[in-house]
Amino acid sequence: MASVTGERRNGLATRPLREYYSRVLAYLVGAATLAAGVHCQYFAIELIWMVPYTLLYPHFAYHLSYRFKRNHPERTSQVLLSLDALNAGAGIVLLGGALVPTLMFLLTLSFSALVTGSLGHLLITLLMVLVGVGLTNLLVPFQLNLETPPLVAAVSILFTTTYVCITAYFVHQQGMRLAQARREIETEQAKAARLARNLAKYLSPQVWESIFSGKRSVRLETQRKKLTVFFSDIKGFTELSEELEAEALTDLLNNYLNEMSKITLKYGGTIDKFVGDCVMVFFGDPTSQGAKKDAVAAVSMAIAMRKHMKVLRQQWRAQGITKPMEIRMGVNTGYCTVGNFGADTRMDYTIIGREVNLASRLESSAEAGEILISHETYSLIKDVIMCRDKGQITVKGFSRPVQIYQVVDFRRDLGATSSFVEHELPGFSMYLDTNGVQNFDKERVIQALNQAADKLRDKVIM
Repeated sequence: MASVTGERRNGLATRPLREYYSRVLAYLVGAATLAAGVHCQYFAIELIWMVPYTLLYPHFAYHLSYRFKRNHPERTSQVLLSLDALNAGAGIVLLGGALVPTLMFLLTLSFSALVTGSLGHLLITLLMVLVGVGLTNLLVPFQLNLETPPLVAAVSILFTTTYVCITAYFVHQQGMRLAQARREIETEQAKAARLARNLAKYLSPQVWESIFSGKRSVRLETQRKKLTVFFSDIKGFTELSEELEAEALTDLLNNYLNEMSKITLKYGGTIDKFVGDCVMVFFGDPTSQGAKKDAVAAVSMAIAMRKHMKVLRQQWRAQGITKPMEIRMGVNTGYCTVGNFGADTRMDYTIIGREVNLASRLESSAEAGEILISHETYSLIKDVIMCRDKGQITVKGFSRPVQIYQVVDFRRDLGATSSFVEHELPGFSMYLDTNGVQNFDKERVIQALNQAADKLRDKVIM
């Protein structure tokens, strides 16, 4: 890439030099034509002064271009070409309107205008020729001479053809160099794209996209945001690792993490890291749909992972792995510190904070196939997902017991025959799982419900 950039810089730097040589050749056409005409006594001897002028003017224009391009670099070529057109117009009048030299002058200017710019440049150049003719005509009357001596015509045509051929050759060479530079740039871009795709596998897609789009700067910085944090691992994986060969265990683990990653990306989660069979994901950064939708997406992802484990167990059973493996998960919502941590030379985009620790503790406290969530998460998802109250647990690092809930399923998937009954109103909260009540406890539950109903009736009568 550096060589391509250097070539482009050299091309820009040598462009005035190429134009200088081209202008020298073009004015050489005029000088040769004038010298041939004077030799044939076709032009007056007094016009011999135009020969040194045509030979010296390109050098003057070259130095003028360096002064002018400091303030107007884009217009330098057009200004110099306009001056060339004025010179050509003056030359046409001074040479008595000789037909062949006039046509060759116009051909040379037209070719230069098309090489330097576009059709617009050509029209401006021809207009400036007319201006040059008009201004010079104020001093010297213009007349068109249709007869041109063979020597003058031959010299004019020969030198013009030489100019066109040499200029066309260099334009062709420049086009080839530009095409080569373009191919090298495309090759470098393709290489950079492959490298970016490979590096992207070490980052979460959301983080990779925000960095490469320029939305996020790569420097040590953090911020506080409300996130929903998810942890999971496979219960029984440690025991399984002692039974399987390293290769088989690696294949199983990679298959599991690949499937879990697909589900994570489907629900918009940001994969923080893999630690063995443990998966850490968070929702709410770098993009967020709001705390509620982020929490619902996180728990929805957890439910999808739990269901997909049934498919994975069938695949593993077909491979001869009969040991049942269940995923356990913990989810918590709260304010975390998120951003780039580490050193200037090695950063890690991750999250830290008390709420992250709680999510990890919930995952450790969960049973096989269980999803435990905190009260903060529960308050955000309870109208969409049915959860069972599991009371309070003591969590290491927290001075007070933590209220936790067990995720059951989406309310829409429970159906009319659901065994769950749940109501919550100001001053009233009830959660009933009829399948979870033991036979010997049913009478006590009925008695408690009747007592509550009697108190409500007494309150209404009063």
